[in-house]
Amino acid sequence: MSAVAESAPPPKFKEILGHPGPLWMLFMSEFWERFAFYGIRWALVLYIVAQFHGGQASGQSDANLTYGSYLALVYAWGIIGGYVADKLIGHQRSILLGAVFMAAGLFLISVPSALMFKVGLATIIVGNGMFKPIISTLVGRLYPVGDERRDSGFTIFYMGINAGAFLAPLLTGWFANQLFGSDAGPAYKYVFISAGFGMLISLVWFYIGRAQLQGIGAPTEEHGGMGRVLMVALGTLLLIPVVYALLAVGGAKLQWVLTALFVVLIGMLMVEGTREGAVARDKVIAMLIIFVFNVMFWMFFEQAGSSFTFLAEEIVNRDLGGFIFPTAWFQSVNSIAIITLAPVMAWIWIKMGSKNPSIPRKFGLGLIFNGLAFALLMLALSTMVSDAGKIPFWTLVAVYFIQSVGELCLSPIGLSMVTKLAPARLGGLAMGGWFVSVGIGNNLSGIFASVVSGESGMTTQSALSGYTFGFWALVGSGVVLFLAAPLVQKLMHGVK
Repeated sequence: MSAVAESAPPPKFKEILGHPGPLWMLFMSEFWERFAFYGIRWALVLYIVAQFHGGQASGQSDANLTYGSYLALVYAWGIIGGYVADKLIGHQRSILLGAVFMAAGLFLISVPSALMFKVGLATIIVGNGMFKPIISTLVGRLYPVGDERRDSGFTIFYMGINAGAFLAPLLTGWFANQLFGSDAGPAYKYVFISAGFGMLISLVWFYIGRAQLQGIGAPTEEHGGMGRVLMVALGTLLLIPVVYALLAVGGAKLQWVLTALFVVLIGMLMVEGTREGAVARDKVIAMLIIFVFNVMFWMFFEQAGSSFTFLAEEIVNRDLGGFIFPTAWFQSVNSIAIITLAPVMAWIWIKMGSKNPSIPRKFGLGLIFNGLAFALLMLALSTMVSDAGKIPFWTLVAVYFIQSVGELCLSPIGLSMVTKLAPARLGGLAMGGWFVSVGIGNNLSGIFASVVSGESGMTTQSALSGYTFGFWALVGSGVVLFLAAPLVQKLMHGVK
């Protein structure tokens, strides 16, 4: 199969529901990858406390830090994966190799050993870097430059992400609590094993379906033959101990490493943008400004898998008339909200026409809505606590829905933005940069969640104090970006 150059217009694809046919193949590949990813999300911090801290609440801080470091490296490793795809083996091969490593890592973390658990997490991380940012890049390359369907295509793709994310906690939670274990003693290893099989489905689906891409992302002569792939696979194996060491360090020290990666990224993108001319340079600057605000959003949004999990487990009243709502199922609320609200948001953007907010203003709205979710938690933790020390069930559900509105203002628009603003020759690396900024935010989320839990576990007061800070940080940064939007938009030179 001949490769299609990144700068060349895409082939004429058969359309399905108004979009290029391969979008739906990528949709399902991402569905199963997200099933694997979100299938373990709810269980990680609970498993760490139960397996490695004897179930003691004092283990929450370590669990939050480990979770934040894992998520940070999952996303930040996209900068390495982007380089591998762009320069070494091509996008399609990168996705396939990444899927192999991710599946292997998911099976490894099912082994009840602290060493194998972190080796497994490290293996997932290096695999995800070669998969996640690259498949998003392929979505952008299905559409010609200036195609108005691109944003709605990314929104559809984002719904695939959330369809997998919705199903995964329900199914893996059932495996752990009902089928193979109980609420008192969940069988977490079956969570990890089922996620591994989900990743294998994603691998096979993309392997069979990639012919639909008609050469988009296929390797060129520059990418060499299968010998190059084997060399990259060997190099990836050798990098797993490095990632393991970064996981072991975690927290503030990892933040320095991530910041250094981000500085390198800025340098590479700026050099390439400057080489292409003043317009390309300005677009890179605009993209990097958005990346900084993206860090703030994910620092607080990703409490979902850390401090919100402990909030749900200990402070939220999950007794619904005798039925105890499983903690795992809260992870599906965000996905329900996205699936429900994504078509509405897409319709609103189209309906607004010329009054459609600019990309920076959409990001500002995303930060503000995220802040409003924390405002509700502030209200609940200060005025709605029962005599039993619980806050109402509906409050946490509402928090996830409000955050989801913010996410829809920001995340799918961000993926599309990168494909529009990135230098032509470094599309994969720029998408990796998007995920580096998400990674920095995720590491900060773990640090923040560990402060919320404290040394002895989460309390109503520690949660109220932390979430109050979250509210002011989010709303403040959202207002700043909203006001600065005209300047950022000018740097985008007409990109909308």
